[in-house]
Amino acid sequence: MENRIALNDNLSLSRIVHGYWRLRDWNLSDDQLLKLIEQVLELGITSFDHADIYGNHTCEAYFGRALALKPELREKMELISKCGIKMATNYNPELDIKIYDYSSEYIIKQAETSLKNLGTDRLDLLLLHRPAPFFNPEEVAKAFDQLKSSGKVLNFGVSNFSPAQFDTLQSYLDMPLATNQVEISVSCLEHFENENTEYFLKHKIKPMAWSPLAGGAIFNPKTEKDQRLTAELKSIAAELNTDIDQVMYAWLLKHPTGIMPIVGSQHINRIKSAVDALEIELSLEQWYKIYIASKGEDLP
Repeated sequence: MENRIALNDNLSLSRIVHGYWRLRDWNLSDDQLLKLIEQVLELGITSFDHADIYGNHTCEAYFGRALALKPELREKMELISKCGIKMATNYNPELDIKIYDYSSEYIIKQAETSLKNLGTDRLDLLLLHRPAPFFNPEEVAKAFDQLKSSGKVLNFGVSNFSPAQFDTLQSYLDMPLATNQVEISVSCLEHFENENTEYFLKHKIKPMAWSPLAGGAIFNPKTEKDQRLTAELKSIAAELNTDIDQVMYAWLLKHPTGIMPIVGSQHINRIKSAVDALEIELSLEQWYKIYIASKGEDLP
């Protein structure tokens, strides 16, 4: 399986994406993080997923410090970020609660902050982090147009949007949205049931998948569903002479939508395991065995 996938005429990402949600928990020095970035690039992973709020607005700057030690690596990677969530933390001391802010001013401010923190002059892809009940697509379009025309953001997308929410925003834009980052795993079948999968296929949208290993629940199954899934995954892993994490990645990678799993680990062996899953070919029956184990019932 190819290690790259085209989202549009201007943007291709590596099929496996490296995610930095938990970067602050890794307790790496700048030199150690730089080494990890280099190892990830050597594996053929060139796409790096961030968000302005990760680590209470600290992770992007942490990554940027490491990248500054070897700035020429920037030309070998695609930098992705997300914005729109305002946390009630010291970063926003005026807030009592978490809110979503998709005003043009806030989107532009956060994109420019991400650029500064990451130490780059452009984002390859900027996503709206979550759909919002208070949402003015004209404001979003205004921000996207300004960021695009200035060259600060090259492509735009969304995260956790439904087909209707995606369509609504798209109708206000002069540029196509590049992707939708959603939760997909052997345990999370939401987007097979809410018509998002059909929407992706219809519009040739390649989705990114966060939490592709189901948050680790499969490795310590407690619920009946997780126990069913783990048993099936172990059986198929034995058939393929591999590990269950690779089976979970291969299950996502096989789907014709072109799912891009986001691997959020600091351990290079785990990251390599995801890359190696590109070489694993599940049979259609094996794919359905996993799907049925997750559903808990046979196909109709």
